[in-house]
Amino acid sequence: MILELAAIPENVGVARLMAAVVAAQGEFTVAEVDEVKLAVSEAVTNAIVHGYRCDGSRMVRMEAALEDGELVIVVIDHGRGIEDVAMAMQPAVTTDPERMGLGFSFMEAHMDHVEVTSQVGQGTRVVMRKRPAARDVASLKGS
Repeated sequence: MILELAAIPENVGVARLMAAVVAAQGEFTVAEVDEVKLAVSEAVTNAIVHGYRCDGSRMVRMEAALEDGELVIVVIDHGRGIEDVAMAMQPAVTTDPERMGLGFSFMEAHMDHVEVTSQVGQGTRVVMRKRPAARDVASLKGS
């Protein structure tokens, strides 16, 4: 699934819904789908608020797919970029004093893997991966 959305806060819900639709096709529990929705909310909000400063003329791209049972979600913006990704991923670090700076922390808490690449003036790419917990348990039992 590929989704391109105007960089406005109202579109965060659309991204959440589409991610949930893709996740629901896998072996995820309702709680796991909720975790995916939260992580997507944070990634798309970061693109809108920090990458584009809510410039609705810009577009956020989200790709979502199931690959061998694993959910892979990619959120891409072509906005401001992040000067120091490692620093930005620390809790309470933000470019907007009105925000708590916990977006990346929430993504990491609810997804199995989060990879952020960014270039100043070029934009940011966030890749998030999640496996269904039931699948992990089943593979352990088979070992």
